[in-house]
Amino acid sequence: MSQSAASGHWWNRLSIASRFLIIGLAGPILTLNFWAFATVLKFFGSLVAVLVLASLFAFLLNYPVRWMEEQGNPRGPSAIFIFLLALLLMAIIGLVVVPNVFNQAQQLIARLPEWFNSSQRRLLEFGLWVDSLNLPVTVDVDALANQLLEKLKDQLQSLAREALNLILGTVSSVVDVLINFILTVVLTFYLLQHGDELWEGLLSWLPDTLRPTVSETIRRSFESYFIGQLVLGLCMGIGLTTIYVFLKVPYGLLFGVIIGVMALVPFGGTVGIISISLLVALQDVWLSLKVAGFSFLFQQFLENVVAPRIIGSFTGLNPVWVFLAILTGARASGLVGVLIAVPIAVVIKTFLVSVRSRLNAEEVDTTVTLPSNPPPLPPVSSSMKPSSVE
Repeated sequence: MSQSAASGHWWNRLSIASRFLIIGLAGPILTLNFWAFATVLKFFGSLVAVLVLASLFAFLLNYPVRWMEEQGNPRGPSAIFIFLLALLLMAIIGLVVVPNVFNQAQQLIARLPEWFNSSQRRLLEFGLWVDSLNLPVTVDVDALANQLLEKLKDQLQSLAREALNLILGTVSSVVDVLINFILTVVLTFYLLQHGDELWEGLLSWLPDTLRPTVSETIRRSFESYFIGQLVLGLCMGIGLTTIYVFLKVPYGLLFGVIIGVMALVPFGGTVGIISISLLVALQDVWLSLKVAGFSFLFQQFLENVVAPRIIGSFTGLNPVWVFLAILTGARASGLVGVLIAVPIAVVIKTFLVSVRSRLNAEEVDTTVTLPSNPPPLPPVSSSMKPSSVE
């Protein structure tokens, strides 16, 4: 009989009490660790936000710096040139795009009450038209319309309030924003210059057998995620802004930028398209249908045609786990947590899969397989027989 078949998986060799003990202890331990991690992040909120954002910027800017190094240029001057070029692009965007976006946002906020009143009048006219049909089913269209408008208004206000709290959750004043911005810029420059040395120093604390695997897993997870989401966000923002201008959507630049920024997070683009479509429906229902239709078509084109050719698939996570990771990141560290939740989840999943594979491999190596039908022993030769005693 095979000993490997009898031994089975390591989990199956545990007793029922041991299994229940492991499952029962895993939940409280994970909950305690998450609570401690969230408490530390909340205590060092602004510092963690600066460190994470600076690391992300340095991580993204490192690609053009590395390309310049491959062309034979020294890393120091290349890093300075790319850093100054990035600052120039940010300044151009801040001077050209941001004022127009804020101007359209102020105009939209001022006109929202007018849009709600216009939508309410159209619904009342629709109710009168339904009453004129003398249908056998009696429906209070006016009351239903008022309830829908009030719920929609409350949902939009709640969504705007939650988004504002999420974005400004780590700052308390304009001075904090300015200080954090300066610290982020300075730290990004130093990480771009000496980030490789810092990374090698952190990895040196790991065992030699784990060092290459951990480094490659973290690099691929963060690289694929942020490069992919950045490409999708830019394409969504630029493409939808162009579509909205062509459709003559009011505040098309503002709506396109909002969806592009929300597309940096998984499921954010879909939520943004639905929200913008409902908002446009307050003024023009037919226009909102065109906005939703063209937006979803363009989004599907990007996700199913452009993205696989440029970045390929990366997460390997079930969409439910992606959604839970985003909610957990938002709860733990606000906007910064939302940005880094998915790649961290990918790293954790890769680590767990690696541990499971290693345990299974060690089990196979230590298992000794015995033949089920052992061959008969060879006959004893005459020379080995004991001599008779006379």
